[in-house]
Amino acid sequence: MLSHKIMKPIKKILISGNKKYYVRDLDRDYHTELGFIRKEDLKNAKPGEKIMSNTGNEFFLFEPFFIDKYKKIKRGAQIISRKDVGFMITEAGLNKDSVVLDAGSGSGALCCYLAKICKKVYSYEIREDFFNKVKKNIDFLQLGNIELKNKDIYQGIDEKELDCIMLDLPEPWKVVDHADSSLKTGGFLISYSPCIPQVMDFVDSLTENFLHLKTVEIKERKWEIRKRKVRPKTRQLGHTGFISFTRKIR
Repeated sequence: MLSHKIMKPIKKILISGNKKYYVRDLDRDYHTELGFIRKEDLKNAKPGEKIMSNTGNEFFLFEPFFIDKYKKIKRGAQIISRKDVGFMITEAGLNKDSVVLDAGSGSGALCCYLAKICKKVYSYEIREDFFNKVKKNIDFLQLGNIELKNKDIYQGIDEKELDCIMLDLPEPWKVVDHADSSLKTGGFLISYSPCIPQVMDFVDSLTENFLHLKTVEIKERKWEIRKRKVRPKTRQLGHTGFISFTRKIR
């Protein structure tokens, strides 16, 4: 079994220009390529206050938000991108009262974000190495409402009356019958797949108890804004996966 070592928490965020720095130890000076910040300044500066490095470079100090910490979680498996996570959450209408299940935890990116939105999150991961990585990320983000299971969801789901089940699996169609028994009527079954044949097989496997709402892909394109000169950036975050939304109707 892999050792379970908790990552050091992020204590402060430093921003200089378009660069961001993550401070984990307030008892030592923090060194960057723009000079070092004295530990006294790190401890005493108020959020939003400007502090200087020994070389005269300006830094702004902030307390870390959840998103700052989230971006530093350990990765193993490819994670679902935030553009997709946000769309999945909003389309399912998840909120502080929602109880959800995530299967194929991978690095835990999805279940950790769900935990900041929902009342309770169950997460299934069959691989022990991924299971241990997810556990580290949960501890790092200090999330107490995730129940992580080293379990094969193809063999069944323990929980009942779930509001939503989200799948990031090679064969999501193997979960449809289990989801039928575990979702509330009106609950959402959402599958995230990188390849369209997976989508086709998943949708074809749906029983009469499920309604296929839609399958989408989300693309993100940044723009350069320089006063009155604007243009789309050449590179964009294009296809990352297909998201299929279904709903239990009976």
